[in-house]
Amino acid sequence: MSDNQLRLVWIYPDLLSTYGDQGNALVVERRARQRGLDVARLDVRSDQPIPTSGDIYLIGGGEDRPQRLAAERLRRDGHLYQAVQNGAIVFSVCAGYQILGHEFINDLGQREPGLGLLDVVSVRGEGERCVGDVLADIDPRLGLPPLTGFENHQGVTHLGPTARPFAQVKLGKGNGTGDGTEGAYNDTVFGTYMHGPVLARNPQIADLLLKLALDVNALPPVDDRWYEALRNERIAAAQQPA
Repeated sequence: MSDNQLRLVWIYPDLLSTYGDQGNALVVERRARQRGLDVARLDVRSDQPIPTSGDIYLIGGGEDRPQRLAAERLRRDGHLYQAVQNGAIVFSVCAGYQILGHEFINDLGQREPGLGLLDVVSVRGEGERCVGDVLADIDPRLGLPPLTGFENHQGVTHLGPTARPFAQVKLGKGNGTGDGTEGAYNDTVFGTYMHGPVLARNPQIADLLLKLALDVNALPPVDDRWYEALRNERIAAAQQPA
C-alpha cells in the first residue's frame, strides 16, 4: 500500500463473473472503507493489461471457454505473476482457482497451462457434478471460523507438496479428490471452489486478505450482524435433511 490507499483489482469481469463472484470485490471494498481506508478499485477487462501495483487481486468463476480465454490472456500478459512476486495477495474462485494452478482441462478437452501460482493440477471429474452447499473447517493456522459456500463444478483439483488445503470438508465435495480437502493456498495466493459469493458468507476471509495486504495482525471491529445473519441462515439450510 501507498498513501494509505488500498489498491483492489478485480480481474476480467467480462469473462470470469458468471456466478456472482463480483460480490467478493464489493465485500472487500466495503470492509476496507469501514476501517477508514481509501480504496482504489480497478475492474480490469480481458482486453486491458493487469496492473502490477495492486495490493489485492480477485478472480471469479466462469464457464469453460471464457476460462480458457482468461488463462491465455493472463499468461500472455504476465503481470499477475509479477504482482505476486511484488507481494500482492490473490484470492481466486472456481475457474480462477484452476487458472492459478499448473494446468487444467479446457473446453476443448485439452490440458491448458495455468499460471503456476498455486501448486495444484485440475482435471475433469468422471462422476457427478459437484453442486450444492458446502461446510468446511478452514486450516486452523489461518484462525478463521468454519467456511460456508456453494460449489458448482466438474473439476477435480489435486494439491502438490507446496500447496496447503484451504479447508477440510464436513459437507460437500470441495476439491473432488475424495480426501476431504477444499481449496488451496500458500503464503499470499488463495483458491477455493466456493461461490456464494464466498466473502459475503465469510467476511473474516475478506478481513484476512486485508490484514495480509496491510501487514497487520488485527483490524478495527465492524458491525457484522448482517453477515452473521446470512452465515447462520446458509449454515442452517445446508444442515437440513435432504
